[in-house]
Amino acid sequence: MTDARLRLLRSRIRDVPDFPKEGILFKDITPLLADVKAFRACIELMAERLDGESVTAIVGIESRGFMFGAALADKLGVGFVPVRKLGKLPAATYRAEYDLEYGRDAVEIHQDALGPGDRVVVVDDLIATGGTAKATDELVQQCGAEVAAFVFVMNLVGLEGTAKLAPRRVITILDYE
Repeated sequence: MTDARLRLLRSRIRDVPDFPKEGILFKDITPLLADVKAFRACIELMAERLDGESVTAIVGIESRGFMFGAALADKLGVGFVPVRKLGKLPAATYRAEYDLEYGRDAVEIHQDALGPGDRVVVVDDLIATGGTAKATDELVQQCGAEVAAFVFVMNLVGLEGTAKLAPRRVITILDYE
């Protein structure tokens, strides 16, 4: 059954050449989100790969991580915590910066979102270079919590982003060379 689910997910991820700029092959998840059977299969696969993992919350990275993370949190019966781009959260925050191809960016989490004893799973749609995920790990630690695992729908293997997250557990549903 897993092979059929993986084939379904792959069939619902659209390649868009030269987006957002020339030379980039964008992996578009909007067809997956629009197909309830595919979306449910994706969340089921994530939950199954976390089987036996004791977690207190799911942390979703803005913005596509919100969709997958909130659904996974519901399935696991735990809370959801958003990590947002700079200046989007209304209360006191912790901030972590990361490198972009040209420059730097930052993400934030509410200071009271997590605390000591919390074990979380960080969720996003894609891992490429790993900068945002690594910054999210730093935010979770600033809160005094621990990352039990990272879960990504897609992994762009050649960019080696998962290596930046070592020694953390990293789960990817679909790998692309």
